Amino acid sequence: MILHLSELKPAEKQYYLQHVIAPRPICFASTIDKEGNVNLSPFSFFNLFSSNPPIVIFSPSRRVRDNTTKHSLENVLQVPEVVINIVTYDMVQQTSLASCEYAKGVDEFVKAGFTKEAATVVKPPMIKEAKVKLECKVLEVKSLGTEGGAGQLVISEVIRMHINDELLDENRKMDQRKLELVARLGGDWYCRVTPENLFQVAKPNTQLGIGLDALPESVRNSKILTGNHLGQLANVHEMPVVNPYFDDEHLRNIVQYFSLNPADMEKEVHSYAAKLLDHGKVEEAWQVLLYMSEPRFGEMKGLEGDEEGLTS
Repeated sequence: MILHLSELKPAEKQYYLQHVIAPRPICFASTIDKEGNVNLSPFSFFNLFSSNPPIVIFSPSRRVRDNTTKHSLENVLQVPEVVINIVTYDMVQQTSLASCEYAKGVDEFVKAGFTKEAATVVKPPMIKEAKVKLECKVLEVKSLGTEGGAGQLVISEVIRMHINDELLDENRKMDQRKLELVARLGGDWYCRVTPENLFQVAKPNTQLGIGLDALPESVRNSKILTGNHLGQLANVHEMPVVNPYFDDEHLRNIVQYFSLNPADMEKEVHSYAAKLLDHGKVEEAWQVLLYMSEPRFGEMKGLEGDEEGLTS
C-alpha cells in the first residue's frame, strides 16, 4: 500500500501516522491560566530535542474533529510555564482519564484522582504520584498551521528535575529497569517498558564499526544470519582474527558430523553463530564464523573428529 498524504482526510493521516511513528513518550502536562485555573492533560506528540540547553517539545495540536484549541495551549500562552510529569505504568489509566475534554475550569487533578504538589520554580503544580517531574519555562509556542490537526509546538526549557530515589542505583544513577515507562501507539494501544523487554545495543561511539561491506561474502550473504546479526558482527572496530586458543565443543561436533558436506556445515555454523549473537556473544560468534574461512578448513574436511586440528 502506498499512501499519498495530500489525498487523505486529516483523520486518516492521523490514523496511519500515529500507528507507525511509535512508541511515543507521553508528556503529562500541568499548566495554569492567569486566573489560577489548573489544567492537566497528556500529549504523545512529545520528546527531548536538546540537552544543552535542555529543551523538550510537546504539541497540543488543534483538534482534528472541529479545529478547536486545547486548554493546555491556551494556558501556556497566558502563563508560559509547564510541569511535565513522566507517565509510568502505575498511573496510565488515571492519565488516560485526564485526557477527557472537561469544560474549562474543571480540575483534572480531582477528576483523575491525583494529588497537587507545589513546584519550586514554576506556577503550575506537580503530580505528587509521578516518579519524575520536569519544571519548565516555555520559550516559544510555534504554530504549524491553522487547520484541524495542525501542531502547536510548545518549546520548553527544563529548569529543574525531580526524581524519586527509588529509581536510582547505589551510585545515584538512573536504573532503567526500575522506571516502568509507558508509551503511546496507534488507536487505543500503549506499550509498557518492563525489565523483561529491555535489551542493550552496543554503540560505536568514537571508534567506527567495520561495516557490513567488510564482512566475508559468505557471512554477508548468509541465508541464516539476519540484518541484526550482521549489524552486530559489523560493529567491531577491526576485523577479528582467529584465536588459536578458541575451543568450542559445539563447533567440534558440527565439524565432526558435517565435515563431508561443506554446504550443510556452513548452515549449521551460521545457525550456531546466530544463537551466540542472540545472547550478545559477538566475539565467540566471530570465532565460529572465522573457522569456515580458515585455509586449514579445506585440509580438515576429511578429518572427522580430529580435535587437535580444530584448536591448533
